[in-house]
Amino acid sequence: MSEEEELTYADAGVDIDASEAATAALVGAVSDIDNTTDYAGLLDIGDQYLALATDGVGTKLLVAEAMGDYSTVGIDCIAMNANDLVASGVKPVAFVDYLAVEEPSEEFSEQVGEGLAAGADEANMALVGGETAVMPDVISGLDLAGACAGLAPKDAIFPGEAEVGDLLVGFESSGIHSNGLTLARKAATKNHDYTDDFPLGEGTVGEQLLEPTRLYTSLLPELRERDVHAAAHVTGGGWTNLLRMGEHRYEITDPFPVQQIFEFIRTEGNVSDEEMHRTFNMGTGFVVALPEEDAESLVEATDGKIIGSVSEGDHVEIRGLSLD
Repeated sequence: MSEEEELTYADAGVDIDASEAATAALVGAVSDIDNTTDYAGLLDIGDQYLALATDGVGTKLLVAEAMGDYSTVGIDCIAMNANDLVASGVKPVAFVDYLAVEEPSEEFSEQVGEGLAAGADEANMALVGGETAVMPDVISGLDLAGACAGLAPKDAIFPGEAEVGDLLVGFESSGIHSNGLTLARKAATKNHDYTDDFPLGEGTVGEQLLEPTRLYTSLLPELRERDVHAAAHVTGGGWTNLLRMGEHRYEITDPFPVQQIFEFIRTEGNVSDEEMHRTFNMGTGFVVALPEEDAESLVEATDGKIIGSVSEGDHVEIRGLSLD
């Protein structure tokens, strides 16, 4: 690839459109799912819903492997699941993990377990065990995923549809979280090793990439006290995740600042601004759509801020970009 060519997520090995089509095909084949949100499956158990979500850490594990540091990936695994439940209005209550390894290692298993315990403690939910599978013919290195169970009164589930006139309250991310690492790794290692000093800030390149995903579970009590119409966990697909809140125009006028890790990826990989915003959270990890009065009171009660508004349309406008 020449210096002039732009690196994209598809070039790095992940085609978002193909991935979404494959996911849609899988969901379409499961005909008996009646109650779902964009982030969780819901099971009617009487006066409330039992909600389930599942996700993994992805290729962030390759950075952990290269650094010999698995202490934070358990937090990522917890957060990627628990945050999805929060986006539906559900309180996470229990988590079960699945660790698949090429060969067993007490050292990295202990580190993964400590991260899982730390994440579960922060999310205030039970870690109820899991499974470790040794599969040398299937796994190269390791893979870590999990499933999260949550509970919600039926009237606590967010409708899932933003309304024209809503304001958008955003909450800052802790960095790259656990999405887009296939692109991030390609860009970061083009001219650097993971152990190199990070040129735009503290620590090493690898340590910047391993910064654990922020948990948004502490926001749920405040969200439930307000008329939240919809929420978006900004993960794979970047800012296009806001379109999961309904077909509207989401105008982002005051997003959180972009952390230096994103600027590093953009410049090292010669990644376009549009591709960056279609792949990464770019500083804002969670967004809520709700009426103006509730938005203002939510900001007063949390560390969120009003980042934009909802109007008629079918795209996301942010930093001079139009994403659909």
